[in-house]
Amino acid sequence: MRLILLGAPGAGKGTQAVNLSQRLNIPHISTGDIFRANIKEGTELGKKAKEYIDQGLLVPDDLTVSIVKDRIQKPDCSNGFLLDGFPRTIPQAEQLDEVLKGMGLKLDAVINLEVPDEVIVKRMAGRRVCRRCGMAYHVVTNPPRVEGKCDSCGDELIIRDDDKEETVIERLKTYHEKTEPLIGYYKEKGLLLQFDGMKAILETTSEIMEALLKK
Repeated sequence: MRLILLGAPGAGKGTQAVNLSQRLNIPHISTGDIFRANIKEGTELGKKAKEYIDQGLLVPDDLTVSIVKDRIQKPDCSNGFLLDGFPRTIPQAEQLDEVLKGMGLKLDAVINLEVPDEVIVKRMAGRRVCRRCGMAYHVVTNPPRVEGKCDSCGDELIIRDDDKEETVIERLKTYHEKTEPLIGYYKEKGLLLQFDGMKAILETTSEIMEALLKK
């Protein structure tokens, strides 16, 4: 299956993507992860992307589309893929349509997770990441054994720049302006499946799988 996962930042896309990727045996392609890896490695792409991400802004289309096109042409995508964090704008969606058309492929479904803004701000403000190994925690839902210290390597936990409250609010504003219109775009194409992102993680995963099996 060829799928897209939509939802505001902090709606739980990453968690659902991992679950669905395992159950459907298709690769989870996160543009955020690709950008973060490049930032960590200090590549030219990483430096360019960081300038935008740190301000809560979207990385320009030409950078993002070229990365996604390259990734979905890899052999592990021959039986499908799950895109998480792309497309984020109508122009990106239109470019993805063209890329897939050129490859003789089409999307099977677009999954949208709905979570209120105020819940997202609380969720993301509680995120902590290990400075050294990258292990992720949440002060409420997944706290470390020792406050402020990584369970895995013992190093200090930090708040990522794009998880700071002011950046989260800016990211949500960008989401509503740029990404939310995709819900209507894919609804018109008959591809949209909507789910309540406030439910228990595995309950939502089961509901999504059930809906996909009917496609």
